[in-house]
Amino acid sequence: MQSSPAAQATGKVYLLGAGPGAADLITVRGARILSQADVVLYDALVTEEMLALCPQAEKISVGKRSGQRSTAQTVINEKLVACAKKYKQVVRLKGGDPMMFGRADEELRALEAEGIEVEVIPGITTALAAAASTRQPLTKRGIARSVAFFTSSTAPNHPEQTTLPDCDTLIQYMGGKEAVITARKLLEQGRSPLLPVVAVENCSRPNERVMRLTLAELEQGLPHCEGPVLVMIGEAFARRGD
Repeated sequence: MQSSPAAQATGKVYLLGAGPGAADLITVRGARILSQADVVLYDALVTEEMLALCPQAEKISVGKRSGQRSTAQTVINEKLVACAKKYKQVVRLKGGDPMMFGRADEELRALEAEGIEVEVIPGITTALAAAASTRQPLTKRGIARSVAFFTSSTAPNHPEQTTLPDCDTLIQYMGGKEAVITARKLLEQGRSPLLPVVAVENCSRPNERVMRLTLAELEQGLPHCEGPVLVMIGEAFARRGD
């Protein structure tokens, strides 16, 4: 049985990881797909340098930033479906990796429900870029052999996350103010006030800022940050020589 003409006309959607920020940290495959796209729906954290890799494409901002006016996820899903019915090659460009705190499940479900072909192209997630930038491995032989990525951000009408992962190394995405609560909980659990913490703002970008502090200092709050913040906590982050 042949597909209907409407189904044959549907384009393909790529959920593509832009990486942590620097344009040259996108994968070779990702850059190639981006350069061939007809339309690109991009996140708020995607830089102008990254968008310069797709001058031929129509560009649609669907940015989502905490505490700021942003595009609702249901609207993003609808835009993706509409673009796939209009264009041959659609790119949903996400900061970091699409499958790490990128709401990929919701977008995949929406596209699959319409029978639209989807491919996921991974990107470098911020935690790995931050480890490289600070030259602080997330694991360390004899000290840290388990890593947890987590966020305090929750979906609307869902209860707040009250527990923390039980791991040697904790990586909190979208840290900022939320990391203060994390520090307080860890101290209440009996973790050392001197436990090393590394916070990275605007990872991999020219205005990257690295803050080194202790768990007790983190509880007092981070300096004012305007860009995305990743907070890394654990003995693995002690300076070499300490």
